[in-house]
Amino acid sequence: MTVHFVGAGPGAADLITLRAAALLGEAEVVLYPGTYVDADVLSHCRADVRLIDTQHLDLDRIVTELASAHESGHDVVRLTSGDPSIYSAVAEQSRRLDELGVPWDVTPGVPAYAAAAALVGRELTVPLITQSVVLTRAQARSTAMPETEALSRFAATRATLVLHLAITRTREMMAELAGEYGTDCPVVVVYRASQPEELVLRGTVADIADQVDEAGLRQAAVILVGRALDPRGAGESFLYDPARDRSR
Repeated sequence: MTVHFVGAGPGAADLITLRAAALLGEAEVVLYPGTYVDADVLSHCRADVRLIDTQHLDLDRIVTELASAHESGHDVVRLTSGDPSIYSAVAEQSRRLDELGVPWDVTPGVPAYAAAAALVGRELTVPLITQSVVLTRAQARSTAMPETEALSRFAATRATLVLHLAITRTREMMAELAGEYGTDCPVVVVYRASQPEELVLRGTVADIADQVDEAGLRQAAVILVGRALDPRGAGESFLYDPARDRSR
């Protein structure tokens, strides 16, 4: 049988793909990260599903559960928060499954940063302001960051920054960004986008850390930084320019 790595989206049960819903409805075993996935997403599962919360399991135990389900002839869904392409641990899980000869595939999901941008009604690439988005994270009690991926290097681009796993280091990161982005640069923090506990904080590089501390946020939040969050004075896309030659 097959292990399906499935993006659970940002949390809302109706923000998963049709394919994801179908896989959840067919799977006999579903592993999910209880810290990040809202319980409503699991409403797509069949009534007799075996649910396994992975928030307290290490990699060995997770892979053992996946392999065991496969050996029992069960299709299994391994849910990841957001989209499996970033910060999902799919790389190490799939590598071990390959070693065990267990087949697997990946179904994409709505990433948390996209849900956050939609919630505040902002495009992250705005003409004449920025045309790039950098997805990165902070390092605290987590895997080491490569030296070439220091936040200061990304800040030099002045692209729209999407900071994951960084909420407990907001003040430190804003201090590091102030030189390139300016203290008046817009910042948006979204906690549990699309979930019942959803919270949006709007501020600047100068004051967003105070708001985060006041709200007591410690996890499950994404930070957006950049001038695209306030697109006043922006240009317009060449793609839709009336003067553009559309004959070619």
